[in-house]
Amino acid sequence: MNTTAPALTPTTRALAWCLHLLVIGLLALAAGRAVADDRPHAGWVVAAAAACGLVYAAGPLLPRVSRSRPAAALWLAAVGTVWLVLLALSADGVWVAFPLYFLQLHLLARRAALAAVAATGLAAVAGFAAHQGTFSAAMAIGPALGAAVAVAVVWGYQALYLESEQRRHLIEELTATRADLAAAQHTAGVLSERERLAREIHDTLAQGLSSIQLLLRAAERALPGSPESAARYVDQARQAAVDNLVEARRFVAALAPPALEGATLASALERLCATTSARHRITARFHLTGDPLTLPTAHEVALLRVTQSALGNTVRHAKASAAEVTLSYLGDHVAVDIVDDGRGFDPHHLPVPDPEAGGFGLAAMRARVHALGGTLIIESTPGHGTALAAELPLTPSAENEPEARP
Repeated sequence: MNTTAPALTPTTRALAWCLHLLVIGLLALAAGRAVADDRPHAGWVVAAAAACGLVYAAGPLLPRVSRSRPAAALWLAAVGTVWLVLLALSADGVWVAFPLYFLQLHLLARRAALAAVAATGLAAVAGFAAHQGTFSAAMAIGPALGAAVAVAVVWGYQALYLESEQRRHLIEELTATRADLAAAQHTAGVLSERERLAREIHDTLAQGLSSIQLLLRAAERALPGSPESAARYVDQARQAAVDNLVEARRFVAALAPPALEGATLASALERLCATTSARHRITARFHLTGDPLTLPTAHEVALLRVTQSALGNTVRHAKASAAEVTLSYLGDHVAVDIVDDGRGFDPHHLPVPDPEAGGFGLAAMRARVHALGGTLIIESTPGHGTALAAELPLTPSAENEPEARP
């Protein structure tokens, strides 16, 4: 019975049963000794012990006693009254004061409990002294020591209980915080993966489909006057579809781009320039400066995708006749520069990205490069072409590496 705890734990339940057994045992001892010793008023002692036991047993059966301090106080008063009758009839009733201390300290407020314990102790000393017909300091030691032990035990238990409750609340808060953090990390991971997928789709499938569309339009314009040219454009469109189908399958399998399989970044960029020149009305030339180094796969994929996206934008929007792609190894950095002689644009007034019209390319390139700790610089003036430079450090941080996986 605890007015502060919402429910008994196995430990407190065991302690409560021990207290019940102690009360019953002490009452039975008082009644048994009265009968065994054939004391005067033995019947009254047995009746008082039985009455005290019945009143005590009623407490655990009454829900209000464990929920309301006024109800608990009334029950304790009834138990105390019957106990006083038992104490008046038998000196053995003094031992019942010890479990009464625990009940009072457990069910009453601190000040009221101390007053009740003090009153019970005084009653126990006075009753025992009355039965002995004399008083000595030794008579007060037992009840006083029992009261002190009861106060120390109950207050110590309450302190431990409060500390346990604080720890439980702290653990619940930490668990909730960890769950919130896990949810936030999951959401961030989902958003990061969606952004990565969007970049990959834009730089591979979307660029390939756009190239196929341009080739088929060229074939349409060549018909019917130049069927040989139309057939060449259709064949190039078919090859572009095959290449993009391979890209899509590798993309689904989360492998590196096929252009990098068994080849260096320089050879992949050179082949990209050759393919672009063959399929579109633009001359794309590749240049290599510096001593080639072995790059992390994420760096090679990022630079290849940036170049693919930049050349795709040049073909679709710039109306350029030539583009220069330069791969530069600059000591602790590697860079790709794409320069065209097209019509240019104003980098400060870019169109808003639209699912129908596109416009995601530059944002995707910038996000891809920044994920690896690099920089993307775009310089363009209407009527004077465009220059794009993507630069990456050769020692990327570990936290950025997974972001740029293919």
